[in-house]
Amino acid sequence: MENETPLDRAHAAMETEQSDTARLRFYETLSAAELFLLLEGEADGDNVVPQAFEVEGQAFVLVFDTERRLSSFAGAAADYVALSGRALADMLAEQSLGMGFNLDVAPSAMLLPPDAMIWLSQTLADAPEEIEAQAREFHPPKGLPEAFLEALDARLAASEGLAERAYLVGVTYDTGAQGHLLGFVGAVPGAEDALARSVSEVLRFSGLEAAMLDVGFFRADDPTASRLGLVGLSFDLPKLDLNKVPGAAPGMDPDTPPKLR
Repeated sequence: MENETPLDRAHAAMETEQSDTARLRFYETLSAAELFLLLEGEADGDNVVPQAFEVEGQAFVLVFDTERRLSSFAGAAADYVALSGRALADMLAEQSLGMGFNLDVAPSAMLLPPDAMIWLSQTLADAPEEIEAQAREFHPPKGLPEAFLEALDARLAASEGLAERAYLVGVTYDTGAQGHLLGFVGAVPGAEDALARSVSEVLRFSGLEAAMLDVGFFRADDPTASRLGLVGLSFDLPKLDLNKVPGAAPGMDPDTPPKLR
């Protein structure tokens, strides 16, 4: 029997709790996950034809959260493409398609209608705002919900190879304003936008205002990084697995959706 996946757990919590918090946590987990879209045949460059079916006049594509589950459903070697949930939501929303998720192969099986894909795509569309402020003092974080900290930890654990570590601290700025800061240390050049967007999404799906948490980036040899480490809650990001190739098609970026034909 295949191990329970993060989406299995998020789905079970959503079904059990029947709360907005659990529902948002499921969609946050879905947006961050690597998903596998079943195709009719081999991808033609960036063009793909997904296997689809209709329910009450609405079209759905077949999506799974592991390759094993996709193969179990297809019953044989199958063509597929791997995408982030974020990219898949954008692609399906554009075509008004729904998602048949883990059908017949997992307890998390469900139908997500086109309206859900449109809502998810729109929710993810807002980019974090860039501000300039000078931190005057750092102190231990306090008052943030445990559910948010768990979601943040899970998201950072999935940010493989993008930074060395992150510290969550309380901060007082030179203006006297106070808040929280997530400071990334040793971020890979060019990964800043992706990391900031990930944190923004966790905030959004946790029901918290973006103003609750700022994001900063620091070199490993920056004295500020040492100050963060003295008082902050530490998150270690996994190192990049060089044996893991994203996507099923050579060179395909899982955050960049292919074109549907």
